[in-house]
Amino acid sequence: MRVILVLDWAHVNGGQAKVALDSALALKARGHEPMVFAAVGPIDPALEQAGIPVHCLEQSELLADPNKLAAAWRGIDNRAAARALHAVLQAQPRGETVVHVHGWAKALSASIAGPIRASRLPVLYTMHEYFLLCPNGGFYNYRGHHHCPLTPLSVQCLATQCDSRSYIWKMWRTARLATAKYGHRLPQAMADIAYFHPFQRAIIERHVPKTARLHEIANPIEAEPLGLKADGAAGEIIFLGRLAEEKGVFLYAAAMRKAGLAPVFVGDGPAVPQLKARFPDARFLGWHDAKGVRKRLREARALVFPSLWYEGQPLTVLESLSLGTPVIASDGCAGRESVRDGETGLWFRHMDEDDLARAIGVLTRDEVARAMSEAAYRHYWAAPFSLERHCARLEEVYGAMLARQE
Repeated sequence: MRVILVLDWAHVNGGQAKVALDSALALKARGHEPMVFAAVGPIDPALEQAGIPVHCLEQSELLADPNKLAAAWRGIDNRAAARALHAVLQAQPRGETVVHVHGWAKALSASIAGPIRASRLPVLYTMHEYFLLCPNGGFYNYRGHHHCPLTPLSVQCLATQCDSRSYIWKMWRTARLATAKYGHRLPQAMADIAYFHPFQRAIIERHVPKTARLHEIANPIEAEPLGLKADGAAGEIIFLGRLAEEKGVFLYAAAMRKAGLAPVFVGDGPAVPQLKARFPDARFLGWHDAKGVRKRLREARALVFPSLWYEGQPLTVLESLSLGTPVIASDGCAGRESVRDGETGLWFRHMDEDDLARAIGVLTRDEVARAMSEAAYRHYWAAPFSLERHCARLEEVYGAMLARQE
């Protein structure tokens, strides 16, 4: 099969691009013909080494463009991207080509919808975040720090300042989504949509077009079977990730204090000054590279994943379980989908500080920590979230899409 992977970046700068580009490399190794179409360079050398064609526009990310007015318009209508994608797609043979969109909101814009419809090629969209459906991409109120129940683009939505930056940003994001939906008709162009797990499907199902076909396709993670831990009760109960309020960092710190423990943060972010002021006993270990992250997770007694917003598919949770480290996850975020409550970790009531403190207390018991560590490791490796498994599922979905075109 020919697979045209469409995304904002031609290199790995985060989870979305990593999944897309890793799948490109794996699909190539499995005998397919992937091509990457992206807005922002540089091009990942691994793609060139594998002989994967890359059409990169060498544009800047919208937030990095010094011309703010031009960037604001390009984020709504990127004509250069539309023309280039049209030329690429028109050259592809029907019956063997699939378009797979991983991202558009940071550089490409919803202008990609026109060329996709004109090509009449089957298209799959992966719901890495929610910009296709929600102005701020999260169904989350960054001011009130809670899930947003409002209908996107409704009067109530327009009147609510939920953006992480300002109301002007909210209005721009609203204009972008309205143009994407009613001008470019981007949601309608995505006939097939990939989601990660049932929790996410429940979030998006009432917002996507009724004609859309939904496919469960879990993301892969990089992991190796290191064996059971020597002592699953060793180590500390840690938070790992971006230190921002929507990630639940204050909830974690307060619950750790209630449980009589000092918070341990692996990562960095805008909440650090406030955290240091409010929790002087907390330890801040900073950012780590991938190897360092795995080391910290392997050495931890447990990981707390207290995110306040829905999330997509938190790969940190899966990585922790693969290393034999149980996870305490909020039952109001997607992290819960990977955790077997009471077996490979614990759920706690969403945004409930007392219930999180309770769960942390349970994991301080050595016999519980050891049992959950072993269960986490065994359960993950019974059906690992490997790149091979991911690509096999992609092949299945791509094949069904092509069969419908015949």
